[in-house]
Amino acid sequence: MATTSSYAWLLLGGALQVFGFGKWIIPLSAWLAPLFLLHFTREVQPISGVLLVWFSLFIALSVANHDVIPLPAAAFFAVAAAMALTMALPFLADRLLSPYLPGFLSTLVFPAAWIALEFLAARLNPYGAWGALGYTQYGNLPLMQLASVTGIWGIGFLVTWFAAVVNWAWDRQFDWGTIQSGVLLYAAVWGLVMLAGGVRLAFAPEVSTVRIAGIGWPQGIIEPREFMRVVAPDFTATERKQVREKFDRLHESFFERTRREVLAGAKIVVWPEGNLMVLKEDEAAFLERAQLFARDNGIFLLMGMGVLEPGAPRPVTNKAVLLSPAGEIAYSYTKITAVPGFEASTNVRGEGPIPVTATPYGRIASPICFDLDFPQIIRHVGRSRADLMLVPASDWKAITHLHQLMAEFRAVENGVTMFRITRWGGSGAVDPYGRRLAAMDDFTTHDNVLVAQVPASAGVHTIYARIGDLFAWCCVVGLLASSAWRVFSA
Repeated sequence: MATTSSYAWLLLGGALQVFGFGKWIIPLSAWLAPLFLLHFTREVQPISGVLLVWFSLFIALSVANHDVIPLPAAAFFAVAAAMALTMALPFLADRLLSPYLPGFLSTLVFPAAWIALEFLAARLNPYGAWGALGYTQYGNLPLMQLASVTGIWGIGFLVTWFAAVVNWAWDRQFDWGTIQSGVLLYAAVWGLVMLAGGVRLAFAPEVSTVRIAGIGWPQGIIEPREFMRVVAPDFTATERKQVREKFDRLHESFFERTRREVLAGAKIVVWPEGNLMVLKEDEAAFLERAQLFARDNGIFLLMGMGVLEPGAPRPVTNKAVLLSPAGEIAYSYTKITAVPGFEASTNVRGEGPIPVTATPYGRIASPICFDLDFPQIIRHVGRSRADLMLVPASDWKAITHLHQLMAEFRAVENGVTMFRITRWGGSGAVDPYGRRLAAMDDFTTHDNVLVAQVPASAGVHTIYARIGDLFAWCCVVGLLASSAWRVFSA
């Protein structure tokens, strides 16, 4: 029976969700929001309750993700509504299925439903694992180690299971004699996860390091509107000449600042996604120059290149090209994912898998930016036993810190060191355990150069790299089994 206090739980849960995934992340909010929303749905009719939860989540996600998801208003609200639906349906599953499972076993319905739907949505929607609950626990290093076994799905399961356990105890008026065994079981699982994560961190080996420099976007050379004109159908010959001149200045800036970092001791240098822009007819000459530069300076140079071909059906080829100290192309990788909208309509789609090559500093791979929002794609890097991910990226101000922290979970999942340099966003380096080694905000740093000493040849074999999303698939099976139990027990 709904009461005034029931709607208070709804409002409280919705307000806390504003600080879940989005511009503002407070990790504790991610634990409390589903707890109060779940308690609300337990006190009202299933359909009306879930509709109200959906509306509450829709409002919260719209507020928290304003400017984070760069879409026109109609499309933005449609995406927010779809995200809210994915988050609301587990409450309906809990309301309809948990009463038919015995005792404490009923607490597994809500977390299994949450992860099953979140995982399937990540596989089916064009944004990948964007918005997954596990990301909200960034910074809790012992808990983050669970990603090396279950991926981010295990973290989200532990958070939502907490909500179900507290509500199970709440329904029993917190009578200790009745709830003791269930509460202690959850506490034991939570404690074991935190202890194992702490042990993994404590016994991480000390290894030699290599100096890496990331050369960010230079200010004042070319404006976004100018190079965006290159893909316009009415791009003129006069504009081509003007753009080529500015591209030449852009190239000089990258080479000059790279040379400075080489003199400071950098052995590997990384340029952000699409930052080295070059017209298609100039690509061969530029690559020849870059190969000579890498050879003369004795460095590995990972270039985020945007090769532009005005007038082509898809005029942009988004590449990560790794040059060796011998001046050879170790690999050239074209991005296989595309952000829906402008990028998807203009970019040539590459073919996987992401290449991995052996170097004196370990095995190196270079996924590009949005690739890291798809755990199943980056898992190939872990299965290939890479040691180091050099990630060229490009973001926007509203996701300066958000996208970097999401990417860092891929390092933990696959046991690799990650160095990510971003145009118009947050950059950083983390070791295979998610410990941050360096960070930079592109909007508050004048020279936009990130330098870090990172582990060399220090990849860690993880269970996740071997078994992938098995835990998430188990949640899917668990939800189906609960549904079948409900049908056949009726």
